[in-house]
Amino acid sequence: MSSAIGKPKVEKSDAEWREQLTPEEYQVLRKAGTERPFTGEYDEVFTEGVYHCRACDAELFRSDTKFASHCGWPSFYAPSADDNVILREDTAMGMRRVEVLCGTCHSHLGHVFHGEGYGTPTDDRYCMNSVSLRLEPKA
Repeated sequence: MSSAIGKPKVEKSDAEWREQLTPEEYQVLRKAGTERPFTGEYDEVFTEGVYHCRACDAELFRSDTKFASHCGWPSFYAPSADDNVILREDTAMGMRRVEVLCGTCHSHLGHVFHGEGYGTPTDDRYCMNSVSLRLEPKA
C-alpha cells in the first residue's frame, strides 16, 4: 500500500469532471465524499455482472465477489484484478483506514477493511459507494 501513486491513465480537469458527473457523483468520486449508508442503489443488489467506475468506466469488481455485509454499502471481497484499484492510507477522519481508488482515473470508491470475520476468501471488505459504481448486468 502506498500513498505515492503514479499518474492516472484517464486525466480530466476539475471543470471536465464537474461537467461529466452529477453533483453527488463529483462529491464522492473526486472529493472523497461518502454517500449515506443504506441509500445507495447497489447496497442489496446481487445481480450477476461487472461493476465499473462511474467516472471512467474501468472494470473494478465482479458480482461473484459481492457479499451481504449489511453495513449499508455494497461490499466485495476482492477487485476483479489487483491493478483495477489503488490502495492508500487515509487518516482524514482521525483514524487509520485504507482508501480505495480507481486504478484508471484515481477516483475515490470507498475503503477496504481487513479481518472483520465475514468468512470471505480474503477476509477483506471493500466497502464501496454505490454512486462510484455502475453495474453492467450479465447479458
